[in-house]
Amino acid sequence: MIADPQLNPAAVELGSFLPQPPDTVWRALTDPDLLERWLLRPTGFAASVGTRFRFVLPHPSVDEMDCEVLTARPHEQLTYSWTYLRAEYPVRWIVDWALRPQGRGTRLLLTQTGFDVEDRRQKMARNAMERRWKRTVLPRLGEVLHS
Repeated sequence: MIADPQLNPAAVELGSFLPQPPDTVWRALTDPDLLERWLLRPTGFAASVGTRFRFVLPHPSVDEMDCEVLTARPHEQLTYSWTYLRAEYPVRWIVDWALRPQGRGTRLLLTQTGFDVEDRRQKMARNAMERRWKRTVLPRLGEVLHS
């Protein structure tokens, strides 16, 4: 994973190389059973533009994230909105997964936008999300792909 400080400071932008081909990575990003193993449990998810779904969060006080698929180009790009409506200050984030073939594997770029880094709370949320993606979520994705 690479975090580049020259990139947009209001976005989380992380790249990684995965030794699996794009179709295998795409399946991990779009199969609800696999998503639950490395990210969150989706309900009503389909990799089809306009699909509204929810991610069920493990912490009972947070409950669910409302989402909508914005882009779905198989084996290339998946983008969805991610909104926690019950937050004191609701924010709509956009999570984008870009897949590019590289050798026998896949170059994966995760971009999460929608943070207002001028707002102290959102800047803290952005930094916390970057740490979570790097330290927890993306390594779990790698584990799922290797299993």
